[in-house]
Amino acid sequence: MNAKKKDKEKKKDKDKKGKNKRMKKDDMLQRITSLFESSPSLPLNYKQVSKEIGVDSQVQKLQVSAMLEDLALGGYLKEVDRGRYCLNHIGTIAEGTFVRRSNGKNSFIPDGEGTPVFIAERNSAHAMDGDRVKVQLFARRKGAEPEGEVVEILESKERVFVGKLQVAKGFAFLITENKTLANDIFIPKDKLKGGKNGDKAVVRIMEWPDDAKNPLGEVIDILGKAGSNNAEMHAILAEFGLPYKYPENVEKAANKIPDTIPQEEIAKREDFRDVLTFTIDPKDAKDFDDALSARQLDNGNWEVGVHIADVTHYVKPESLIDREAESRATSVYLVDRTIPMLPERLCNQICSLRPNEEKLCFSVIFELNANAEIVKSHICRTIIKSDRRFTYEEAQQVIETGEGDCKEAILALNQLAQKLREKRFKNGAINFDRYEVKFEIDKDGKPLSVYFKVSKEANKLIEEFMLLANRTVAEFVGCPPKGKSKKTFVYRIHELPDPEKMENFATFIRRFGYRFKTEGKKSEISKGINSLLDQVQGKPEENLIETVAIRAMQKAKYSTDNIGHYGLAFDYYTHFTSPIRRYPDMMVHRLLDRYMQGGRSVIKKKYEELCEHCSTMEQVAANAERASVKYKQVEFMSDKLGQIFDGVISGVTEWGLYVELNENKCEGLVPMRDLDDDYYEFDEKNYCLIGRRNKHQYRLGDPVTIRVAQANLERKQLDFQLV
Repeated sequence: MNAKKKDKEKKKDKDKKGKNKRMKKDDMLQRITSLFESSPSLPLNYKQVSKEIGVDSQVQKLQVSAMLEDLALGGYLKEVDRGRYCLNHIGTIAEGTFVRRSNGKNSFIPDGEGTPVFIAERNSAHAMDGDRVKVQLFARRKGAEPEGEVVEILESKERVFVGKLQVAKGFAFLITENKTLANDIFIPKDKLKGGKNGDKAVVRIMEWPDDAKNPLGEVIDILGKAGSNNAEMHAILAEFGLPYKYPENVEKAANKIPDTIPQEEIAKREDFRDVLTFTIDPKDAKDFDDALSARQLDNGNWEVGVHIADVTHYVKPESLIDREAESRATSVYLVDRTIPMLPERLCNQICSLRPNEEKLCFSVIFELNANAEIVKSHICRTIIKSDRRFTYEEAQQVIETGEGDCKEAILALNQLAQKLREKRFKNGAINFDRYEVKFEIDKDGKPLSVYFKVSKEANKLIEEFMLLANRTVAEFVGCPPKGKSKKTFVYRIHELPDPEKMENFATFIRRFGYRFKTEGKKSEISKGINSLLDQVQGKPEENLIETVAIRAMQKAKYSTDNIGHYGLAFDYYTHFTSPIRRYPDMMVHRLLDRYMQGGRSVIKKKYEELCEHCSTMEQVAANAERASVKYKQVEFMSDKLGQIFDGVISGVTEWGLYVELNENKCEGLVPMRDLDDDYYEFDEKNYCLIGRRNKHQYRLGDPVTIRVAQANLERKQLDFQLV
């Protein structure tokens, strides 16, 4: 036999062996189910299935036949005619929201918060994240997660993405870092809108043909060169669907509003122009929402006026400005800029309570005795003239030295505020005194240094009087006199903590040697939390325990159903004091005015929908603010590659450890792949990673030393290595 013939025979034997190689049962089942799910309506018999999945030995073909019968018996397949099967759609069609993920783990959340259903990419009909879809549910296999197929897209979310343009000769792509889209967006040359290679751009997906790997898009805005501060800040806003410029027609409408106050308007109001009045705000603030007036009465008590900018006097319901404010719902505060809810003419000029200018206000006037008890109070519309604009630092200096402008009033208000605060904590309010991370930045937005903004007495003075005004307004509407029915109102509510989260929190703090009660009256639980927060003051674990405590809490939100505010220990609470920057406060001003004039209750459903919208937008704005801080932290650390820092483990996940640096509070990730001395498993309940072999643990709060490995501005991510 010659060599050529020998090789041929060998190859034949090899092929035979490959063909006869037995497929594992699990593998076979996986291939069968994938085949039916990729062609849900196509009937197939066992021979066709065997051929498609690559089975050709007779023994395995019989196994396929038996499996098809089992899957039909279990209801996963149905026999359409003798020996021919197709996927059993079990007739269940559900509607809900599509959740797209760049890792391919797409899912469907049925209305009414049912169990999430896995949707393979091939069955997604190219639905986008947040789309409302109709899904055909597959019969569920034993032990497998529920699966389905998108049969109709009912409502498309606006398909807008932010990324960096990669421009070639005849076409371009938008490269996104979006967690919901794995595919880059193809952009035809005529849809580039002048965009150049390396530009940050906002792109709308026009279509995603069934047979195309990439969606087709068009550029709707060029934000500037990637890496430039303006482009990156605008990109963060666009990523979260927040506006980064003000509509011209709204600006024009604001410019037409007169800034003079007619005499007949003054005549309707209580006049506080001659009473000592001042504002205390951050040093970079331009929108002064609130001012305090103070005068001592003949009986020794203090009359304190909390004066709030009368925004709704200028902004009428359903006007152009009102609709824009409602849509935005809040001002957004990024590291280096404010994106205001109202046009600049209103928020920084007409409505802002600037010194030495007559301003219209909605006010709550209190008479307080030496123990900070309310002798009487009333709500009214006023005209004021602020005598002085203090920064927090300036007011703090007056408090600390007892010297300076308005010292008598500031010192008296500070004493009253401390008594109000003391009472609040006695009643079970929770004392979260957190610092904020702030950046000192140059004119180009580059971060030069990091500092921490700590809340001092001057901040707390303002906070207490704002809380008092908010509570008083909520009680005024929420506690009507006997015989009067309750009217629909906007409350700021905060639910009790989730008991399971509190149990986990109690377990977590035990390893630091702390204990607290998770059961009992709500005031006992909050007192326990306060006592714990006092104990951790100044300890290395302080920030960490505060962070985990906050995570165990519910989020405060807006609602027409009042359940009280757990964190503040108030039965009635609302937001009345910041109408320049929050739409709920504008709603509260309008409702308050209506009810003070004897108006009927408004439609609850409409206001509940507005409350939900405002709560959502508040969360979106907070996420954008966090993203801007994250970006600046990565930028700040980008010239410190290779440097070594001490930190604590601030987060534990299945993909690695987050470490917060002690020196500047910048946070980075030690990826799981870099923990190569063992195979680590994630223990969610105990916030730790445990090595399978050596049982070494990395726990939340553990001190560690790291080296800065990478600073990825695109992803806003720092990568660290353990030293």
